[in-house]
Amino acid sequence: MTAWYQSWGLSYEWSWLFATVTGILLIAFPLMLAVAMIIYADRKIWAAIALRRGPNVVGPFGLLQSFADGLKVFLKETIVPTGANKGLFLIAPIITFTVALIVWAVIPFDYGVVLADINVGLLYVLAASSLGVYGIIAAGWASNSKYPFFSALRAAAQMVSYEVSIGFVLISVVLYANTFNLTGIVLQQQGHIFGLFNGFGFNPLLFPMAVVFLISSMAETFRTPFDLTEAESELVAGFQTEYSSMSFALFWLGEYGNVILMCALNALLFWGGWLPPLNVDLIPWFDIPGILWLFAKMMFFFFVFSWVRATVPRYRYDQLMRLGWKIFLPMSIFFVIIVSGWLMLTRYGVAA
Repeated sequence: MTAWYQSWGLSYEWSWLFATVTGILLIAFPLMLAVAMIIYADRKIWAAIALRRGPNVVGPFGLLQSFADGLKVFLKETIVPTGANKGLFLIAPIITFTVALIVWAVIPFDYGVVLADINVGLLYVLAASSLGVYGIIAAGWASNSKYPFFSALRAAAQMVSYEVSIGFVLISVVLYANTFNLTGIVLQQQGHIFGLFNGFGFNPLLFPMAVVFLISSMAETFRTPFDLTEAESELVAGFQTEYSSMSFALFWLGEYGNVILMCALNALLFWGGWLPPLNVDLIPWFDIPGILWLFAKMMFFFFVFSWVRATVPRYRYDQLMRLGWKIFLPMSIFFVIIVSGWLMLTRYGVAA
């Protein structure tokens, strides 16, 4: 794209700037539209599982319901509690929303279709996505209210608990792929199980890690059954209790942006990303654009997220901590040892 702008007679510096801004907009605008539509899809899935209709009035089939809700919150007044820390109170939702966007800079949608194809893309994702909890902590503390503050403490503990497990899961993926680059990780997933399947999830050594990552990603995004930060029966609305108008909407946008991100990471890290599931030429799998394969896998994982939210009851807090520290952490460490040992035997030789 830089070369295209240069063909207009612009210097390299200005061409690079315009190309970067264009790439950001091409990711940000569709992402915002996708967030609006998956909120609608979320409500429709819950309604179908509960034998209800869901949104069906605003627009055809209720498709414009999310946009009507967005207009409603945009027109409402932003109320700041008297005893709140005004600066932190207003910046907290901006942090959550911004962090949900910046991670997408390194997400490859197809081979070569990525804003920044950096060598440490996976480390960037892990570092940037973990910053989202700061918005929740700031919101809980700045509200100067006991329920948001309790929610912030829970968010901090929950994030630490499951980040550790996710870190060890990603070590297994990096060991097998031998790279931190997300494009490289996807390309290393070709031809598993006698060369028939594309995806680390089809590998018996990494399938348990795919399950751990899927469940941990629900906990990272504070989705049911791990929504202890928003437990309405205990904390009213958690860290969002004192928020209204667009500041409240930014939390929602950030939450669903993170949900879409986790769906993308599940697809990219374990299920072949833009690659078709079968590595055979009997069916013209490879004629389908890779970006469609990635979107299809993301939609499947989003359905799983919504399905779990609609059917599984919320954990108690002690159950949440026990699952993270006593089950997922030892399990992920065990599989790091197994995967590294297997690679030493098969890829590098026992002598190494």
